[in-house]
Amino acid sequence: MRRLKHRLPVRLRHHWKVVAACGAFFAVLVGLVGTSRVAPIVTSDERAEADVVIQDIAGTVDLFDLSKPHEITVSYSPEDYDRMLDQYWEDGEKDYVEADLVIDGTHLDSVGIRLKGNSTLGSLTRDGEAAPRGFGGRGDDRDGGGPPDFGGAAPPGGGQRPGGGFRAGGMGSLKAEEPETLPWLISFDEYVEGRRYQGRTEIAVRPATGMGSTTGINEAVALSLVAQSGEPSQRFTFSTFTVNDRPSVTRLVVEHPDQTYADSLAGDGVLYKSRASGQFTDQGDDPTDYQDDFDQVNKKGSQDLQPVIDLIQWVGSATDEQFAKGLADRVDVASFARYVALQNLLLNFDDMSGPGKNYYLYYNLDTRKFTVVTWDLNLAMSGDAAQGPNDTGRMGGFRAAGPGGQPGDGQPPEGFQPPEGFQPPDGFQPPEGFQPPEGGQGPGGGPMQGHRLKERFLADAGLKKVYESAYRDLYQKLYASGAAATAVDQTSAMLKAAGANASTVDSEAGSLRSLIENRTKSLATNEVITRK
Repeated sequence: MRRLKHRLPVRLRHHWKVVAACGAFFAVLVGLVGTSRVAPIVTSDERAEADVVIQDIAGTVDLFDLSKPHEITVSYSPEDYDRMLDQYWEDGEKDYVEADLVIDGTHLDSVGIRLKGNSTLGSLTRDGEAAPRGFGGRGDDRDGGGPPDFGGAAPPGGGQRPGGGFRAGGMGSLKAEEPETLPWLISFDEYVEGRRYQGRTEIAVRPATGMGSTTGINEAVALSLVAQSGEPSQRFTFSTFTVNDRPSVTRLVVEHPDQTYADSLAGDGVLYKSRASGQFTDQGDDPTDYQDDFDQVNKKGSQDLQPVIDLIQWVGSATDEQFAKGLADRVDVASFARYVALQNLLLNFDDMSGPGKNYYLYYNLDTRKFTVVTWDLNLAMSGDAAQGPNDTGRMGGFRAAGPGGQPGDGQPPEGFQPPEGFQPPDGFQPPEGFQPPEGGQGPGGGPMQGHRLKERFLADAGLKKVYESAYRDLYQKLYASGAAATAVDQTSAMLKAAGANASTVDSEAGSLRSLIENRTKSLATNEVITRK
């Protein structure tokens, strides 16, 4: 016993009574509340960030300087890559791989890269084997959605509509053997704490396949038009992208909404990311019950999810009169009207009410109001040119395939395979023997389409007038003015400068110009636009 006593540290022997008392208290605490749920509560009004920037690498040129060519090279161990794929195939987890990165000549060791996307990865194969659970099966995904998987069926004409735009159809196959084409999230501080690159913690390398587009021109044009509208957008660039010794490709690189992005938004506030599994429904007062709905991006430790919970509960419980009168106290109504109008004008099926639930909420701590922030536009500019201001967007723009982007008979293209949760438009005739999934659920078990806030906003006569006024203004600013057509020309030039295949760029740009021309003409005579 004496020998054991002298093996204990001196400080522990001197203060054994305190240690014993703490142990006794802990035992009593476990006995009393061991089975109780502990919910995090933050009452502090502190607004400072918890994360400390230790190193901010300036680089040689602004990554999002569109006037300069950019190069990104990623190097990692093939064994680490295989382990990452094993994990994804086994349980859908997207683990990071430690890699070395070179951006525009600047070397960064030990960055983290991981797969990014939800339904985007629905067509991913490895040695010819599809990832398990298919479209929307990754209920734990934190990235939101992406282009739906149509079973690999390629649409007629390479995905383009006759006369312009992109037709609904297969998004193309993603192959694990071609990592240069995969969607990636690059994290600068995953393995090196406190490191930033030009103030950023993350950037997103967008999918190299889309709704008939292989260049990402439709997403880049949509991003630039959102920025021109005055609403929050994300900066982007085109870059050559090389992985290990694989061939270089041209990829769209987009600013990822991180802490730096949150700080760039108007005022001082908290940014929340909607998850693909989000439902925007009241689940009680415990913040942990909303972990499948939202992720908090910044101000962790000084702010929490309570403002979002309050908004969800109010939207779900308010009477129509209360909603009409009280929305402006909680949401920046003018900004929200522009957000909703933009999604329609840009033919973005997969917005806050789409299957991917692609949006962010920004809570301004000064005004105590929310702004909805656009995110993930790789389905934009790919629908029906004749979609009106009060029409519901549809996957790939069904009413499909009329000449020049005009409405057709609503039939799917040959070889079309509806994804899990697909809700067909009026007149759609499914393939023989097709059985839709029970409940029409989308990723993570949430509803395939719909968002209570957006639906209630458009259902109120007074608020709908605000929406239609915003729609008229944005139509004039983005379409009638020629801004959308100009954005196509500018983006085409950037793609070619970044090394993209010129004939492919010209083909996709031509389709997009035709869609914009048809959309401009179609909306010009719509009563919402012509109304004084």
